[in-house]
Amino acid sequence: MIVFKFIRHFFYLFTASTLLGVAIGLLSAYIIKKLNFGRDSAYHELALMILMAYLSYILAELFEFSGILTVFICGIVMSHYTLYNVNTLSRVTAMHAFATMSVIAERFIYLYLGMDALDIEKWKAVSKSPGSSVGTSTMMLSLVMLGRASFVFPLSFLSNLLTKSESDKLSLKQQFAIFWSGLMRGAVPMALSYNQFGKSGDDNKQQANAIMITCTITVVMFSTVVFGSLTTYLIRLVLPPSDFENNTHSSEPRSPSSSTINILPFLSNYTIQDLEEDDRISSRNISRLVLFLSSPYNSVHYYWRKFDNAFMRRVFGGRGFTVHLTSSPEETLDHSLLV
Repeated sequence: MIVFKFIRHFFYLFTASTLLGVAIGLLSAYIIKKLNFGRDSAYHELALMILMAYLSYILAELFEFSGILTVFICGIVMSHYTLYNVNTLSRVTAMHAFATMSVIAERFIYLYLGMDALDIEKWKAVSKSPGSSVGTSTMMLSLVMLGRASFVFPLSFLSNLLTKSESDKLSLKQQFAIFWSGLMRGAVPMALSYNQFGKSGDDNKQQANAIMITCTITVVMFSTVVFGSLTTYLIRLVLPPSDFENNTHSSEPRSPSSSTINILPFLSNYTIQDLEEDDRISSRNISRLVLFLSSPYNSVHYYWRKFDNAFMRRVFGGRGFTVHLTSSPEETLDHSLLV
């Protein structure tokens, strides 16, 4: 009963957070497209993008959804629609602004982690039961590795089953590189730990909370220092430079041929000309059911592109579907200096 309750709660949070992120992302795209702030100033567009992204997180926390997932989905939608509804100056500025805020937030998390690692009160509470602390840290680290392995290797196996080309399949070395590269823990575990166990209570509860927080700090520091420092060496060991060159060449976009449709990101940016090219490819006498069964990813991606170009981008804008007004002389000068 507890397992089914957990699964139901997980899918509820996942669905609700995803829908909320999509809704806020589409709302921001529609507002910016209709109001067209670019005619006056690029600063209004940038400010609205940042505030709308933050609004998705605030609403998720208000409704007790997953704020991280909501703002992540909102960012995906905004990068697909909203980002192409602003002028060039706003687009470049937004990309640099979000990248800067991301770096600052990451540095702040590790700064806070280093400062809190020397919290004497927490470590004094943990020193009363060192065995529990060591056992909890070991169990948490083992669960991190087990959880990572249970996702990477089965999903890689399924991916290889659906991939016909041998060169595109993930080798065991590549799967290990993916597994190892995701073992570092950081901002999310620390934020969840403080949110769940950072509250005050009686002495016994304070000691249990201190154990959980210090064990999380231990796992984060150990995974960051040990796993992080060995990642580059191990990836170079299991993936020689020739593999990187082969992956680079194989990942270059190819023009659609008569025998295949490219495997492309689900939310790729395409124009009407790209869609017409796919229409010419799919106009052959091929059963759609056979096409879906033989290549389900390409089929879903193809029909999503048709729906996206026929309806979504015409309403919410996007690359190739938004006409920008001519920027002011000041913005043109600022953009030339920026470039």
